[in-house]
Amino acid sequence: MFKFIKQYAENINHVDIYPIISLFIFFSFFVVLLVMVKKMKKERIETLSNIPFDKDELTNSNLKNA
Repeated sequence: MFKFIKQYAENINHVDIYPIISLFIFFSFFVVLLVMVKKMKKERIETLSNIPFDKDELTNSNLKNA
């Protein structure tokens, strides 16, 4: 299967640039994510961490009874 893909990929001009672009997009996504997390305020982090424990949120069982 890989040989089949590689055979046709070699016929495409500039196929060697695609892995570099993919790596750049992958790396930049995680760098941006890391910067966003580092800049996030502590209050926001605590609010987001307590979301699973909130009882005010509607659940499937509450929706059936409503």
